[in-house]
Amino acid sequence: MAGKKTAKVPRAAYEQELLRLQTELVKLQEWVRAEGTRLVVVFEGRDAAGKGGTIKRVSEHLNPRVARTVALPKPTERERTQWYFQRYVEHLPAAGEIVLLDRSWYNRAGVEHVMGFCTKEEYQLFLRQCPIFERMLVEEGILLRKYWFSVSDTEQQKRFRQRLKDPTRRWKLSPMDLESITRWEAYSRAKDEMLVHTDISEAPWFVVESDDKRRARLNMIAHLLGSVPYHEVPPPVLELPPRPPSTGYQRPPRDLQTYVPDHAASL
Repeated sequence: MAGKKTAKVPRAAYEQELLRLQTELVKLQEWVRAEGTRLVVVFEGRDAAGKGGTIKRVSEHLNPRVARTVALPKPTERERTQWYFQRYVEHLPAAGEIVLLDRSWYNRAGVEHVMGFCTKEEYQLFLRQCPIFERMLVEEGILLRKYWFSVSDTEQQKRFRQRLKDPTRRWKLSPMDLESITRWEAYSRAKDEMLVHTDISEAPWFVVESDDKRRARLNMIAHLLGSVPYHEVPPPVLELPPRPPSTGYQRPPRDLQTYVPDHAASL
């Protein structure tokens, strides 16, 4: 698929298939909860590669008490003195939980390395320790899935321009994002080096072509579902009880409470 120009997925077909896949994600969630499974999904890629939008579609209909998104800010001064993986460990799932990592420990292999936020020794140590760390997670019984969202330079530039013009998405652009434009090849080399060291059989990388956001979302979700041996868990049988007869309750007068103004009436 890489390098081939494909037609964009039509919106109607996309929305129909997305709903089907999201219904399957709910079944996956209930299986995770019933079986006490621990699932970690890593979302990585360049800025504006489509990670955030995909995560939203994955989590849209899931129970936030079961599936949570983790997007950590830059480390505090105290966290900088810890073992690098330490602050990620506390966010790993317990039994019956799903964690979606919007960027992860792979920050060290990407932005920290390229921008000089870590030393060469810290970077090399990460490349040695990361496969060991991930093998430990898998040996512990955690299901680990890693997705790299691959976007072309022209598409990334287009999305950056759209964000500059859109006040609802302007917050997604930072000076660090713009810096990535001038360091495109450095980030490419860092990504290649990362894959060489961390694409291990126990926790392989899966690349998602993401120039077409709709296609990327469908492909990623379908792959995730196909990679987990879940099955449908029958839901408990629920019946609405009959509403009991009134015992004389009277609602207080409306003028005793403060209501939100009816803004919708002005439309």
